Amino acid sequence: MINILPIQMHQIKDAKYVITAVAQRIYMPEKNVQHFWDILEAEGELMDVDNFQKAYNENRGLFLVALDDEKVIGTGAIKKMEEDSAELKRLWLLEEYHGQKIGYQIVLRLLDFAHTQGYRKLRLQTSEKQIRAVQFYKQLGFYEIPSYRESMDNISMELTLQQREHNRP
Repeated sequence: MINILPIQMHQIKDAKYVITAVAQRIYMPEKNVQHFWDILEAEGELMDVDNFQKAYNENRGLFLVALDDEKVIGTGAIKKMEEDSAELKRLWLLEEYHGQKIGYQIVLRLLDFAHTQGYRKLRLQTSEKQIRAVQFYKQLGFYEIPSYRESMDNISMELTLQQREHNRP
């Protein structure tokens, strides 16, 4: 049974594994997951996951994990940017779970949370290498905007939350 719940301390390593395993296939398919993990750790790329309470919970945000029984199979988070805007982050799902609307359910939970927090806009950054993700975000009503932060991801997108009800696929 699939459940989507706020992350707990004991799930940090598993959440980071999901993020790393899925991203490795996209960004460094020639390397193994452990090699990519080592790179991300050395660069501090996943420190927000290690410190999810401060990075998300204490900052009008939320970090969710999708669980298949007790196994972490997906992640997704909302992080405050400004008073009226937040960022959708860390949306990753193990490939064997694609096509089951789990990612969609994670996003719906995050959109509802963002709405209750009074956010009016939701932004995200992704890569042109993530073709399925870009299509998914467009189906949800996200549109491309100029880059709002320096990042290795080359696509920035935004969603006005009042419009989201009309854009559910």
